[in-house]
Amino acid sequence: QVVRRMIHATADFTFNGLAEFHVNAIEAGIKAINEGRSITADVEMICVGLSKPRLQHFGVTTHQFISDDDVIQKAKAENTTRAVQAIRKAHRKGLLEKGIIGIGNAPTALLEVKRLITDEGLKPAIVIGMPVGFVSAEESKDQLALLNDIPWIITRGRKGGTTLVVSAIHALLALTEARSK
Repeated sequence: QVVRRMIHATADFTFNGLAEFHVNAIEAGIKAINEGRSITADVEMICVGLSKPRLQHFGVTTHQFISDDDVIQKAKAENTTRAVQAIRKAHRKGLLEKGIIGIGNAPTALLEVKRLITDEGLKPAIVIGMPVGFVSAEESKDQLALLNDIPWIITRGRKGGTTLVVSAIHALLALTEARSK
């Protein structure tokens, strides 16, 4: 169902081979939604693309910090990207632990999530890592796929984007709704 939604959103049948799932990804996503875990995204576009009534039904909130003044200032001061600082801010706020993380735009955000997991013991419920692009997009997803203990959904290669993350989350919402009937 996740791949079908991704294909429907993009009209790109190659996602039938590019989408890859950790063995526990679907169950972890459904459980997190049922528990009302928050969704933290790398960009506002993911939050805007999600159905507010569906999220409210499960008590799920969305967060993103990419344009916050403090994030922008910290990125300049530390010579990092806004995406890295936005993920760090979400982590400081406690939003990533047992939460749903959706990355569709910034490979540096996904690399930071991976660093927090491996170096600082972060345990999100699931990471949907689908950044698009030519610089570090493929590598960031390859790094995430090395994780065995944290469920993930990725798209292999350079293809990705916020539309795909939104599609994957909507599919998880639909699967959760279907199970609750």
